[in-house]
Amino acid sequence: MLSAMTEYAKGAFTIEGWDQETFDEAEGAALSQAKVTKTFTGDLTGTSSTRILMCLTQVETSSAYVGFERFSGTVGGRAGTFVLHHNATADAADGQALYWAIVPDSGTGDLRTIRGAGQIIVDGAGGHAYTLEYSFD
Repeated sequence: MLSAMTEYAKGAFTIEGWDQETFDEAEGAALSQAKVTKTFTGDLTGTSSTRILMCLTQVETSSAYVGFERFSGTVGGRAGTFVLHHNATADAADGQALYWAIVPDSGTGDLRTIRGAGQIIVDGAGGHAYTLEYSFD
């Protein structure tokens, strides 16, 4: 649970690099891994390096991924790094749910005590926005 000094960040990110490799492909689903680099704008300003594991099903609109992302930049005027844990599913019937949480105690610099969680929103054109609810302990 976040403290009484909870703050809210929102903005967008662009994917600068995507290097994907399928490591297991069989009937029903393919398993892949990807290295992803991003640039953030808005309340988070900076870059990140991400590694994700994906399951892409035979139904194009159903999938899931998990991953870890190291963000480097500023949040609320504070500079440093922290790690985000991703958990996402997309279901043909139920839509998408893309969540991320800051790994506790992963922060450095002025972001050393950051805690929080949020969402990634993908628009119809493929753009990526984010929200992050955070606090400093």
